[in-house]
Amino acid sequence: MAEQLNETLETMYQDVLKRNPGEVEFHQAVREVIECLGPVLVKHPEFKERKIIERICEPERQIIFRVPWQDDKGHVHINRGFRVEFNSALGPYKGGLRFHPSVYLGIIKFLGFEQIFKNSLTGMPIGGGKGGSDFDPKGKSDDEVMRFCQSFITELYRHLGEHTDVPAGDIGVGGREIGYMFGQYKRITNRYEAGVLTGKGLHWGGSLVRTEATGYGATFFVNEMLKARKDSFAGKVCTVSGSGNVAIYTIEKIHQLGGKCVACSDSNGVIYHEKGLDLELIKRLKEVERRRIEDYLTYHKDAKFIKAGNIWEIPCQVAMPSATQNEINGKDAKLLVKNGCIAVGEGANMPTTPEGVKVFLDAKIAYGPGKAANAGGVATSALEMQQNACRDSWTFEYTERKLEDIMIGIHKNCFETAEEYGCPGNYVVGANIHGFIKVANAMVAMGLV
Repeated sequence: MAEQLNETLETMYQDVLKRNPGEVEFHQAVREVIECLGPVLVKHPEFKERKIIERICEPERQIIFRVPWQDDKGHVHINRGFRVEFNSALGPYKGGLRFHPSVYLGIIKFLGFEQIFKNSLTGMPIGGGKGGSDFDPKGKSDDEVMRFCQSFITELYRHLGEHTDVPAGDIGVGGREIGYMFGQYKRITNRYEAGVLTGKGLHWGGSLVRTEATGYGATFFVNEMLKARKDSFAGKVCTVSGSGNVAIYTIEKIHQLGGKCVACSDSNGVIYHEKGLDLELIKRLKEVERRRIEDYLTYHKDAKFIKAGNIWEIPCQVAMPSATQNEINGKDAKLLVKNGCIAVGEGANMPTTPEGVKVFLDAKIAYGPGKAANAGGVATSALEMQQNACRDSWTFEYTERKLEDIMIGIHKNCFETAEEYGCPGNYVVGANIHGFIKVANAMVAMGLV
């Protein structure tokens, strides 16, 4: 039976490859989920009969559009915009917008597919979607970014709504970009529909803790994994890749929980500060002055900058990949384990290659996959939607407690599901199966839609 099911799942995967050629990130995300589902089909044969896996791998809607805009010199530029509305079985599509030159349909589909299960794990009534553009906001003036965002939302607005599709930010899309897009949406629709975009400014509908949520949430999740092993962050040496929003607030929460972060990075290289990173300086460099992480050396001569360096070569006990997909390969994973790493929490989406994941699982370290560990961001976006819907605003402390409770619940569900399906301690199996079953049950209940 198991062999037959493996053949069935392999056939499903090969069909995904044929229908979506060249989309390697999407293929990787699909394979990781499908590989976990053999025991689920044994326990729930109705999922196979109703072709739930085949249906869940096909987006409900894929939107691709032209985004023309004009720079400060009057030159016209053309970018491509995307929104993949992947699955709405649990609620309106929810997922961020990414503005980065690497964006193409395969990236958006991989992110949207991951979002289905991540959103399911939060326990919130939200479906999965993702969007973005190959536009690069780096080096652009505020006016240029505004013109691009207005053009982007002028097309996308017709597909959005607080009960339909609710985007948020992602790489390259922060409060500035969300503000420009919301302003254009309001102008076009003549509606102050605050719940249509999340990640808004705190003084006009945004939620406290949203800025910190992904980093805080990933750290809460790793803290729960450590607790399950009778351990904690206290005294642990940590490395956090990236130096953007997710990385900064991962570092902040690790410090609050007693750990010591010694390294972070950006696209130019790695900063290593053995006595511990100066978080307030990193915040100023990255959030206020928009400078490179190398400038950290101007203020701390005892730190080291490793140009184009590999942060995973620095020994640590806890690693938090918080930059982008596939940043830890098999070689990096082996080096981390060799150097004493006992826990990995993914703040980014799919930052570890399949070879790297296998190394972590074989070594039996505490490994928290992104769809579970970094779900705090979208969970707090859903909390922002709640506040918008009831015209309310919660305190930082109240919202952070709700976020921590959600992450504790995600850990509990992943941990218990892994045990139920014969893979104790395997959070990849736990996250994929628990997230899948909830969506699958909703799809069965709604019939063939």
